[in-house]
Amino acid sequence: MITLYGIPNCDTVKKARTWLADGQHDFTFHDFKKQGLAADTVAHWLKHLDWEVLVNKKGTTWRGLPDERKAAVNDAASASALMLEFPSVIKRPVLQMPDTCHVGFKPDQYAHIFNT
Repeated sequence: MITLYGIPNCDTVKKARTWLADGQHDFTFHDFKKQGLAADTVAHWLKHLDWEVLVNKKGTTWRGLPDERKAAVNDAASASALMLEFPSVIKRPVLQMPDTCHVGFKPDQYAHIFNT
């Protein structure tokens, strides 16, 4: 089972969805703004990815946080709490597969992941 997490109006998420659909890869799209995000999902990601890869420190959500809140994000637990409270702070998309997870989208990256 493959799940692509993100928000539908994000250009990078749109490109990833198109790439997967064009390649006839069976996947589910999870809009974490509308559908929410479960703590066990974030915990699963953190088993495969470093929290610093998942937290988008270049995005508007991060930049809009108070400095003391940013400073408090210094490990996986604090990053998880932030991602659950503000899913828009997550770098998109997150591609979750049974045994691994990937962040972002580039055609070459996905071609390597799917061995195409």
